[in-house]
Amino acid sequence: MITVVGTGTGAPPQECLAGAELVVGGRRHLDAVRLPEAAERIVLGPLAPALDTMAEYLEKERRVVVLASGDPGFFGIVRVLAERFGPAALDVRPQVSSVAAAFARVGLSWDDAVVVSAHGRDLRTAVNVCRARPKVAVLTGPGAGPAELGAALTAHTRVLVVASALGTDDERVERVTPAEAAVRDWGTAVSVVLCLDESRALGAVRTVAGPAAPPVRWALEEGEFTHRDSMITKFEVRALALARLGPRLGDLVWDVGAGSGSVAVECARLGAAVVAVEKTPDGVERIRANAAAHEVDVRVVHGSAPDALAELDDPDAVFVGGGGRELPDIVAVCARRARRSVVVAMAALDRVPAVRAALTDAGFDCDGVLLQSSRLAPLPGDVTRLAATNPVFLLWGARNPVSHEGVAQ
Repeated sequence: MITVVGTGTGAPPQECLAGAELVVGGRRHLDAVRLPEAAERIVLGPLAPALDTMAEYLEKERRVVVLASGDPGFFGIVRVLAERFGPAALDVRPQVSSVAAAFARVGLSWDDAVVVSAHGRDLRTAVNVCRARPKVAVLTGPGAGPAELGAALTAHTRVLVVASALGTDDERVERVTPAEAAVRDWGTAVSVVLCLDESRALGAVRTVAGPAAPPVRWALEEGEFTHRDSMITKFEVRALALARLGPRLGDLVWDVGAGSGSVAVECARLGAAVVAVEKTPDGVERIRANAAAHEVDVRVVHGSAPDALAELDDPDAVFVGGGGRELPDIVAVCARRARRSVVVAMAALDRVPAVRAALTDAGFDCDGVLLQSSRLAPLPGDVTRLAATNPVFLLWGARNPVSHEGVAQ
């Protein structure tokens, strides 16, 4: 049997160590307890050698104790141990997780929080979740701490709560702006970072914990957005575009030539972080109004593509609307930057070959359709006719991970 003991947000019960013949844990965990004199001690580095030694002790029915942070079943070592030895071999003794402790310190419930780990993982997923959601807990690691998180969020209205050394005499809980976090050296004692939109941090009463449920409807009616003279991506086009973009929590999506921002808002409703790029001042205001009306976060960049794209983080997916002679050049820039997919909507037949070439030249597998739809429309006398909408070409490219491995990573 392996006893897995939570520590870090409070002292572990010393009796859990009684009779242990092998104690495994991080250096700070091992230094914080009194080990039995005869016990072998392994400071965790690479997991494989430690697991092999633990297996040798188990074969001889010798007692093993593993020390871990907080609740070791929550983004912790329990998963690895259960995969190697089976759940029945584990006796888990959790303490309060760093996430629960941090939210408790600031007096907030966390059943509606999103928890994301950046420990040993790419920080971009955590950044995009923080951009999209109002209440996020980020488990940090080397190279993915408060400074790096803050630097990526300076354009967003957020407060970072940095909780360090939770449960110890050196505990600190500090509220800072992303810009303030970006210029500090936080050391190695950070337990967790909370990223909060304080205007929405209280949240509503929930039935299901975790991220908000996906919307029941998408491809919303045009009337659910503010737009100018019907200059909006129609819901039939939007439905297929969303299917090819695949927006989800942790993604970053660009909506280039956003117009009313209908695609941007829909992607944000489905959980993605979204940047909408629009060159007209009145369009910028419409996008902001539509995002507010649908209660989602959309970062709006006022500028013309492709120049306005230069300072943006690389996206997972891009939607390009509008037209003009510069459209193939814009698509080419987007295609070089996109990690997964690019979707382009256009009315002009003349643009299709150049846009297709821009996608295939960037290594995308390209496909497309001409969308033509007719909607039911009433006529006098309680009868109905079919009213045709304007045809739209929709091209999309999907990244080939083999030929563009560097971008995909």
